[in-house]
Amino acid sequence: MIYLLDVSTLLSLLWQTHVFHLRAKVWAEKCDLALCPITELGFLRISTNIIGAEMDEARRLLQSFFAEYEPQFVPCDFSALTGLKAPTSAKTTGFYLASLAEKHGMQFATLDENIGHPASFLIPK
Repeated sequence: MIYLLDVSTLLSLLWQTHVFHLRAKVWAEKCDLALCPITELGFLRISTNIIGAEMDEARRLLQSFFAEYEPQFVPCDFSALTGLKAPTSAKTTGFYLASLAEKHGMQFATLDENIGHPASFLIPK
């Protein structure tokens, strides 16, 4: 199975200071992973805006992820109105990404225990 990463999963995997870093790292080392532009952009935005990293540092960290894990690239190739409707505005991006994963025969890897999309996969504790 190939797993499209949630933004929070990518953040936890790449930032060693993240509370779920070890959980994500142990799981990811034995999986085939994928990213899309939304997860890449979300990683860069949160890394620089919330974590406080410089853009060059965040981009280097993302580049090192590509070199180490060789994730597949998934284009965001359908409308936000396609796929299951998110039950709340807070779940809009997650539901889109889960539907995107499903469309490409993948699962959506997340740390969100309450996402509620059938294509989501909760990273084990």
